[in-house]
Amino acid sequence: MTAEVLDLDHLRLQVEVLKLRQQVLKLGAVICLLVALLRAFDIRLDKHRLPEGESKAGLLRAIERAQRVLSLRGALGVLHLSPARYHRWQRIAESCGLGDRSSCPRVTPTRLTAEEISTMREMVESDEYRHVPTGRLAILAQRLGKVFASSTTWWRMVRERDWCRPRHRLYPAKPKLGIRASKPDEFWHVDTTLITLLDHTTVYLKAVIDNYSRRILAWCLSTTFDPMNTAKILAQAAQHAVSAFKPPTVVADAGIENVNGEIDRLIGSGLFSRVLALREVSFSNSLIEAWWRSLKHQWLYLHNLDTVATLLCLVDFYVTVHNSEIPHAAFNGQTPDEMYFGSRHDVFLFAASRTSRALVLAASMRSGTSWPVCSAADASPAREGRRSGDTRNSCTAQPS
Repeated sequence: MTAEVLDLDHLRLQVEVLKLRQQVLKLGAVICLLVALLRAFDIRLDKHRLPEGESKAGLLRAIERAQRVLSLRGALGVLHLSPARYHRWQRIAESCGLGDRSSCPRVTPTRLTAEEISTMREMVESDEYRHVPTGRLAILAQRLGKVFASSTTWWRMVRERDWCRPRHRLYPAKPKLGIRASKPDEFWHVDTTLITLLDHTTVYLKAVIDNYSRRILAWCLSTTFDPMNTAKILAQAAQHAVSAFKPPTVVADAGIENVNGEIDRLIGSGLFSRVLALREVSFSNSLIEAWWRSLKHQWLYLHNLDTVATLLCLVDFYVTVHNSEIPHAAFNGQTPDEMYFGSRHDVFLFAASRTSRALVLAASMRSGTSWPVCSAADASPAREGRRSGDTRNSCTAQPS
């Protein structure tokens, strides 16, 4: 406060205060406009370089003047200038000057420039080059004289920057619903799968599955690829068929094990008919392929497949359990045997009475009475264990 201010009377002081307030409001408005302009152009010292030495010197002088009313931390915060960068500018201002060398986008010979990266993105996302693989696109860019970078660099840039090749694939329409039989022995599926033992021995497993019930009708295991085994298991399945109205239709692929003279002889005898999947019909043989996946991943691959005898016992166990014990969700909890032989009334009765059983249980809990417990005599006996020493032929038909 100066002596001139002390000499002013009360009225003149009020006029001076009003003038100062008006100036403060004007300065505030100007500062708001400048801040909005800086934000619109995204001008921040923490995002941009400042190579000119005169500009750095001007900022240092402005910071020094601002420290009369602001702290150093506050002044640097307004400029978005880090303290380390500020002190470095002060050190080099005293020694070698604040001016930087001209900025070069290619500091090293292998560094990509912004223009090259933009060209790479245009070629990667362009419809003109969508048929060119990424590795060969790098060589093509070199031949065209656009970008000289390795295939590894192209793959890294595509991965890190999430560039997408314009390759929306259009596949032909496939049937959403496969063959569905309305009764047992209407459609059969036959197929062969390969199983490798621990000693790298290849074993061939053939099986016949009923489309209606998902029951495995016959199967065969052999260490050699014998096309006659398919005819054997089909003949065994036909002997135990429960339907005598019409011969079943066998769905198979076009392999030599399914298209040969022995199969043609059985077809000529009227034992069954044959259609080739994806050739004579538009459907695939996926029903039995799905069973292969369940057999392998849910049972076989959980054991050490060291010998053919071990594999034979494991397949025999799973086929028996699949047919007689494991319920199928598509059959409302019924097993393939119950669907194939028609003994499914008890399961339907249980499914229909689930709501009533739940109501009875809730009523008994409210009344305080206990839920009846089945006695040991009423319970069904446990399934007998499988005999590990049981021997059977490699080609097996499931008993009816």
